[in-house]
Amino acid sequence: MKFKLRNNNTSKVNLRVIPFLEDQLDLILIEKLPGLKLSSSIFSGKKDSTYLLEFEGNLNLLVGLGKNPEVEVIEKSFRRILGKQTDLIQTSIYLDFATIFEANQIETALVGFYLGSYSLDFFKKEKDRKKDFSKLSCLISTGLADSNSLISRAEKIAKAKIEAFRLVDLPPNVLTPAYLEEWATLLAKAEELKLTVFDSKKAKKKGLEAFLAVGRGSAKEPKFIILNYKHPDAKFHLGLVGKGVTFDTGGLNVKTQGMVHMKSDMGGAATVLAATQLIAALKLPIELTTIVPAVENAIDKDAYLPSEVIQSHAGLSIEVIDTDAEGRLILADGLSYLVKNFNPDQLIDFATLTGSSVGTFGYECGALFSNSETLSSNLQKAGLQCAEKVWPLPMWESYRREMDSEIADIKNYHGKPIAGAITAAKFLEAFIHSHPSWAHLDIAGVAYGDSEFSKTKSGTAFGVQLLLKFIENQL
Repeated sequence: MKFKLRNNNTSKVNLRVIPFLEDQLDLILIEKLPGLKLSSSIFSGKKDSTYLLEFEGNLNLLVGLGKNPEVEVIEKSFRRILGKQTDLIQTSIYLDFATIFEANQIETALVGFYLGSYSLDFFKKEKDRKKDFSKLSCLISTGLADSNSLISRAEKIAKAKIEAFRLVDLPPNVLTPAYLEEWATLLAKAEELKLTVFDSKKAKKKGLEAFLAVGRGSAKEPKFIILNYKHPDAKFHLGLVGKGVTFDTGGLNVKTQGMVHMKSDMGGAATVLAATQLIAALKLPIELTTIVPAVENAIDKDAYLPSEVIQSHAGLSIEVIDTDAEGRLILADGLSYLVKNFNPDQLIDFATLTGSSVGTFGYECGALFSNSETLSSNLQKAGLQCAEKVWPLPMWESYRREMDSEIADIKNYHGKPIAGAITAAKFLEAFIHSHPSWAHLDIAGVAYGDSEFSKTKSGTAFGVQLLLKFIENQL
């Protein structure tokens, strides 16, 4: 699918889509469908409403967005067009925005529309979709002066989000650490990024012992992936770490429920990789270093054991209380390596880390932990702007004592049914070498979940637009 501006010479299209704001219904009708009268009982522009009609020889789909639509309302309304109105669409479609729509609203609509082309039917002999949206001609009309750049930007955002969807939704026999290495290799080539990957032997030489311990029980080789993007006029250096557990059995502390969903335990990796793709595609004036420690937490004779004491890149010994608290172990080495070797101005990690964060916030927002009020505030602001909300929890030092070990420098789990997300964050803080601007985002409740666009749980791409908004707010 390709977006392009519609001009007066464009031939007739199969379907015209016109969005409406509830309190601007008459104004938009006059501008887009002059002479048409509609009873408010038929269509009033209310949120989640649609109305299909033929007018002057054209098939028109009117889409109601409500009075002051939030980002998620606009995105979902437009995603439904391809996602749920397939029978109306043939070879072309025309998205016709009235002059009252602002650039950010149009961008969100275009992103949502593009996301509607995504489906989970990767391996079906007969696809759920009978139409190939990759060949769909999508014409766009706006009242904005520089619509071409807006359209190009929306395409890049949508493509990055779809990559995040896909990485999480692929099954774990396909989406392995080696697959993530291949994905990063293709991205590095396309966007001229610097790529470094450590296999187990190289990781051993680098002292990434906690990372290696988690992968010991798997036949799949772990991969420690490092991507670097640097704009010649970089304003600051951002460091990202994404938890890349491609499947999590729980290790020898095997999970007793919900294991079927553990292909999603690399949701943090999907976020930072897709965000890296987007930042490079948009040529944002920053330097970015992204690390994904990619492993599978499986079970065999070499699997790491509860009560083991393992080492880490930071030089701290770790007592393993629970092998299902594995994500924090690979993040610990990722954070330590990033700080010691690249020293970014800001350091952020994303991870589907704890059920505790879900217990606190449900599926509404991610849990935010930070040692910087400024960084925390900026992430909260960005999240509210793009409907990927994060909210802070305390990082008081009293919680750190919960992670004290008798035999090692720290333990990986406190073994209590309380404050699980907070104590996990305090564990990670021990490995950032006192970096003054660090944030940890626990996205266990928002990276993967139920959606009206699939029959099963699926990826959400949470964090991709949050990072984009967070960066652009600083430029």
